[in-house]
Amino acid sequence: MFEALRIADFRLLWFARSVSLLGSWLLVVAVPAHVFTLTGSVAATGLTLAAEFLPPLLLAPLAGVLADRVDRRKLMIGADVARVGAVLLLLLVRDPDDVWLVYAALTAEATGTTMFRPAAQSNTPAVVGTGPALSSANALNATTDGIVRLVAAPLGGALYAWIGFTPLVSLNAATYAVSAAALLLTTPLTRQPGHPQTAVEAAGAGGVRHLRAALRQAPTARTLLLVNTVFLGANASLSALLVPYGITVLGGPAQIGLVMSALGIGFLLGAPLTRVLVDRAPPAYLLGAALATTAAGYLLLFSATTMATALPAAVVIGTAGSTVLSATQTTLQRATPNAVLGRTTALLLTGEAAATLLGALAGPAAAHAMSPTWAAVLAATTTALTAAAATLRLPRTTAATTPATAS
Repeated sequence: MFEALRIADFRLLWFARSVSLLGSWLLVVAVPAHVFTLTGSVAATGLTLAAEFLPPLLLAPLAGVLADRVDRRKLMIGADVARVGAVLLLLLVRDPDDVWLVYAALTAEATGTTMFRPAAQSNTPAVVGTGPALSSANALNATTDGIVRLVAAPLGGALYAWIGFTPLVSLNAATYAVSAAALLLTTPLTRQPGHPQTAVEAAGAGGVRHLRAALRQAPTARTLLLVNTVFLGANASLSALLVPYGITVLGGPAQIGLVMSALGIGFLLGAPLTRVLVDRAPPAYLLGAALATTAAGYLLLFSATTMATALPAAVVIGTAGSTVLSATQTTLQRATPNAVLGRTTALLLTGEAAATLLGALAGPAAAHAMSPTWAAVLAATTTALTAAAATLRLPRTTAATTPATAS
């Protein structure tokens, strides 16, 4: 899993990506808590989530175009610098009348994150190549993401209670500054002399029509976009039900916390597993099996009445779900010309945002109309259908690879 770290530029890219992710997650609990403390309003607190949700939904396509048209390294550095300024706006929030600044700051920070992600993901194969080092890089990123998401949000909440809001905001801004500094140390990428461009690469800056042309020529990418979006929608529908299900069936908030920890443990286990399998198993079989396993985990978790059943089910869901996400990303990076990879990645992120939003609305609606158990059956059935689509439509041979670019 650590093979990609032998490449100097990837070490810096991985460090920058990890530190900036830490910055994003440190305020996930702290900002809503601060808004609620200031206003006492649940509605005002809920708007903090909307402020972070809308930029990836609305701006990801633009971020993808920029990632393919401009220097990705400069785009990431610019996004980090913008996030430093956005986060520092939070230092001006003193009383309830200033809460609008929270929404402005979070929207600006989320915009920077939206610009950063496609550039970072599409820059990875340009740095490490599309061979085994790519699966190593993605497994390492997935592991880091899992650790940060497991630790950073509660850590941010604890630091908010311990040192207060102002020092925490300053720490968050510092993480983005450190990320920008690390990216400044990377080598600007240039096309090697004598390395010919493909037709799609040569037209890569030509906008949406060239992305459409690339997708028409890449049925694997089209299938991955569909499968990933439907899967994340089903997953979001059940994520929205997890807390009420845990309270009413499993015993309360403490039990929910344990289940979420089990999901996080499973996510971490999935990263090294994917690293082993993604270069050996054809995408059709790997993604098909992982999606089918996730569907079985959904049924097991939402039929559980004791923690003895719920915790193993959560680990299964986390492990299989992590495999789905990592294998999808690696397969997409290998199947897509690098010149349009930013836009293709942005499509994936737009689908993710839309699916998460729609799933979060559909899950409670289905549970109200039927029951949480039947809502889980619906989500599991949808996920099983995506497993069938992946098995039937994705390649049944391992992807061709290219050597890594040394740095």
